[in-house]
Amino acid sequence: MTEVTHDIEPATTPSGAPALQPLLHDLASCVAAPGVLLASRDGQLRRGGVSGWYVGDTRLLDRWEVSVGGSGLDVVRAEHRGTDRHRWTYLARSLGDLSTADPTVRIDRSRSLSAQEVSEELRLTSTASEPVEVVLHVDLGTDLAPMSEVKQGRAGRSVAAEPVVGEGGGLLWSGTPGWVRVVAEAPSAADVDAEGGRLTWRLVLEQGAPRVVTLRATTSVRGLFASGLPAPWGAEVEASDLRLERVVRQGLSDLSGLLLDDGGDRFLAAGSPWFLTLFGRDSLWAARMLAPLDPGLVLSTLRVLARRQGRVDDPSTEEQPGKILHEVREQVLDLGEQRLPPLYYGTVDATPLFVCALADAAAWGADPGEVRALLPAARACLEWVLEQSRATGWLAYVDHTGEGLSNQGWKDSHDGIQFADGRLAQAPISLSEVQAYAHDAAVRGAALLAEYGEEPVPGLQEWAEGLRERFARDFWVDDADGGHAAVALDRDGARVDSVASNMGHLLGTGVLDAVATDRTAGLLVDPSLDSGFGLRTLTSRSPRYSPLSYHGGSVWPHDTAIAVRGLAAEGRWDEAAALAAGLVRAAEHVDHRLPELYGGDAATDVGQPAAYPAACRPQAWSAAAPVACLVALGGLRADAATRTLTHPVRTTGRLGAWTLRGLRLGTASFDLSVDPDGRVSVALPPGSPLTVRVRAEPDRT
Repeated sequence: MTEVTHDIEPATTPSGAPALQPLLHDLASCVAAPGVLLASRDGQLRRGGVSGWYVGDTRLLDRWEVSVGGSGLDVVRAEHRGTDRHRWTYLARSLGDLSTADPTVRIDRSRSLSAQEVSEELRLTSTASEPVEVVLHVDLGTDLAPMSEVKQGRAGRSVAAEPVVGEGGGLLWSGTPGWVRVVAEAPSAADVDAEGGRLTWRLVLEQGAPRVVTLRATTSVRGLFASGLPAPWGAEVEASDLRLERVVRQGLSDLSGLLLDDGGDRFLAAGSPWFLTLFGRDSLWAARMLAPLDPGLVLSTLRVLARRQGRVDDPSTEEQPGKILHEVREQVLDLGEQRLPPLYYGTVDATPLFVCALADAAAWGADPGEVRALLPAARACLEWVLEQSRATGWLAYVDHTGEGLSNQGWKDSHDGIQFADGRLAQAPISLSEVQAYAHDAAVRGAALLAEYGEEPVPGLQEWAEGLRERFARDFWVDDADGGHAAVALDRDGARVDSVASNMGHLLGTGVLDAVATDRTAGLLVDPSLDSGFGLRTLTSRSPRYSPLSYHGGSVWPHDTAIAVRGLAAEGRWDEAAALAAGLVRAAEHVDHRLPELYGGDAATDVGQPAAYPAACRPQAWSAAAPVACLVALGGLRADAATRTLTHPVRTTGRLGAWTLRGLRLGTASFDLSVDPDGRVSVALPPGSPLTVRVRAEPDRT
């Protein structure tokens, strides 16, 4: 075979203007991590934009189009809600019996995706009384472009194909990343036009006698991580609101497609297509949200991260002893102004979140031996928290490389952290939610160490006890309306005073007092933040607010779900349900597959949210958000040591009646239900070792 070195077209349009990031929102996404296939909604994989079949951040095919001679193909069925299987039906209306208005020739196209293979079946049938000759074409091609180049709007030069000898015919391409091959099984061998990238069959369709052509694409390209084993959870949902059922089911299906494996340990890739890899923050949050379904996933995610926990000080990668990574790639991620090393530690929140996730896993009955094995990594995280906060008392970040992320919390865009007047905050920056995570990690991490008979982290208890008071002093912004928590402190210690969704992450962590909690709960459901489709990242009253700004007015489902979790933890059921209902409302307009983010337009102004065109879909923490909301709105608390579940008598009926089956405390399963009036119940199977108790809740009326 002839090996071709990959060549990239410049990232400019014909007019000379910079190329724009390609759009995703109108594509059908078929995912089986580490593979993904993005096609038009009619099933055709056409050149241009981000369309393609990818494995290991390499585009392996950028064209896969089906056509027939003498007729167009009209789509009459398109099923692309599945995660790794899609189907379409086309009609060739200019072929067959033209004496009737009814179509007589159809093609049913079925596509299935696995980690390193795509299979397609084309089933051609005719109901015409006379035989029909059909010339079937499949046009294929590739540029073998790196994902990072595609994301910047760069088009790769087409790679020349070679014919595959024997079998049913096929094509082969090879280049620097590896090779990709498409071979066919058909009633007859294909005519192969390697130069044009076309496979052709001349078929005769007899009435009621289908002819089937099967195509299989394989590759030598391997992702950094293997495909994860099938999801072990058997959760099911029933709800009076079918939208709620569908968004939960779609989310669970998508999560299965995002599972990756590292040395036998499962974890969730952050999202498709840009982030089909390990992320500290994203993988941890997604696993935390699923802890009541699968505490083992939390543990395996933690082990994957612990194997890569920081050991040395390395400013070029932002590595520090005890620090948890931001993301892992096979090679340098070159995005122009940003160049991230393959193992990049530029995140300030993943390290405390590691400890919170371990505490979650323990609470939901994870194997004690496996929890114990992770305690040294958790201790190193807590020691990192103390060391990094030694100078000011706060966890702060600054990009030391000049090529990394300028913002290193979850709002990591360059303008993600801004003052109320629109000024951008300057680093070092101390984010409010990161201090809350750190407080939660310190309190729960210390308790976990004590439970397992481990020595405490010196100074941790005193640091945590003082943080709450210092937070109220340094982060609270006083105003005539009652004040709010600042988004952050800037390099001068000034409060970054925007009203933003970050405050939702503070609830349930113990960092706010009762008065601040009341004020925060009210702000989260104020129409300036609550769009009616979920929580805006920034208040609509900000001068920099834009409904389609990445972190300045859009809605992120996971961000909304974290606020729902926090509100529920504080017993704010109605406020929590109001935000959750917004996600359900939005889901019906996105095929019930919640994307990474969408527009923040108000539901009172528009019938559906606008798509954020480059948003990942599916995205792990978005897919997990509906389950996280339901568990939160059930008011469940788990105590693995006593095998006890507690819940309030009533939460809220805002989402209607629903039942979530297949939840687990350890190895014991149970079902959670909420009635239309908000009454909560837990059902145990016969002989269950679990105990259920109803707890009293404070009256907030």
